[in-house]
Amino acid sequence: MPTPLVLESNETYFSSCLRIAQERFGHFPSIEALGQAEDDLNAYPRLDRLEDPRDIRILDPDALSETDLRFAYETVLDGRVFWEHAAAGEATRLKMGAKYLIRADRDLGSLEKTAALITQATGRETSPDMVRARFDADPGNLLPLNLGARHMIQLAYDLDQLARRNGRDPQDVLARQHVLVVLNEKTAETILRETVQARFYGFVRENYLFMIQPAFPGIDLREGRFVVDPDSERRLHNHGQMVMQETMDDQLFRMDEQGRREYLKAAEVRGILEGMRDKVSYNIEDLDYLTGAVDWPGLALALALGREGFHMVMEIVANDPHHPIKGGMAAYDRDLSRNVMVESFQLKGMDVAHIRYLNKNFNHYPFPAQSFEALKENGLFMPSAVKDCRLYFQPVQGDINFLAPTVLVMRRVLKPIRAWKSAVNTPDAVNAMAAQDRLPGFIEFVKRVTGELG
Repeated sequence: MPTPLVLESNETYFSSCLRIAQERFGHFPSIEALGQAEDDLNAYPRLDRLEDPRDIRILDPDALSETDLRFAYETVLDGRVFWEHAAAGEATRLKMGAKYLIRADRDLGSLEKTAALITQATGRETSPDMVRARFDADPGNLLPLNLGARHMIQLAYDLDQLARRNGRDPQDVLARQHVLVVLNEKTAETILRETVQARFYGFVRENYLFMIQPAFPGIDLREGRFVVDPDSERRLHNHGQMVMQETMDDQLFRMDEQGRREYLKAAEVRGILEGMRDKVSYNIEDLDYLTGAVDWPGLALALALGREGFHMVMEIVANDPHHPIKGGMAAYDRDLSRNVMVESFQLKGMDVAHIRYLNKNFNHYPFPAQSFEALKENGLFMPSAVKDCRLYFQPVQGDINFLAPTVLVMRRVLKPIRAWKSAVNTPDAVNAMAAQDRLPGFIEFVKRVTGELG
């Protein structure tokens, strides 16, 4: 039997990592040899048993009934969606620190700087005039809000608008919502302070939860034993570690009235999730979110699929057969007799032409207490990576598909992925923020809920 993960605390998790390393890789003579075998070690065990996925559900807004949409509206109005926001990542390729804290009106710098970064990212010469031509607005004229604040305010704004359209009290609707924001150790204090100062962006303090995802040191191999290297770079263990951490005691917390952290036991978190019909997991860099936080057709379909017994809904897209790209592959495993999602680093260098369907990395978790319990009991598979001659683990959130009844969904009309991942996307990001600032009543809403902007 493989070494199980002990998910009692971050300390027991990391101790499990050391034991797994020893059990799985103890026969390797060096970290370098382990790194050279990485593709084989991480390979999906049944690559030769995969074929095109079956029974893909099609998301067609025109095919959704008014009853399905009304059920989605009522579910949100009643506070029965758990809103998770993954905001621990660093803007490494943007060279601007934590993504959450980026303020486009202040941090972009000159057009020359943006042009140079785009040139570096694409290998094609980009001039400042070319960058200027792609901007719909002068970045310096954007509201003085960082990306994280914009992200949280947009959800509050959309729910406020929904309440008004349905004759409900906006304050009551916002008070019913439960939000979780996942932060990193470096910037947590700054973001906590900003959130309190901004009055939780219109949500209520008691239901606005946080979690700090730790970065772990690298693991070295010395005289046949895997040991912690305290001098190595500390790295996050991906979103898979994040969701496992959420099942532990004393990880999620709220801020009390004196600004102190009040930690929740896992049983309380599970109790909150018991009252939810869905959990939605967002990434902070999603640009379409800035002008519409809730994908109502997607939510309506996820809720309907939840009523059919599915506890994970994964959105996929068809790969372009003429210009296929690398990514997580949706497939049908003949041995398991079910669809699976196989991460790109598990494909052992598979030709991208064979990846017919890609993971869009946007998931719903209907009746999320079920996947919470499965995670707490089983943990996730623990792929590894060697970086700078040290071993790190990289569990992935998508592997929940092996623990919970999962369905694949594809849109009838493709919705391209728009995210602020590198300088190439900076003009799109500026334009999305400018469009957000122009939303009817948005500026007034920001002033009302945060008390800021003068």
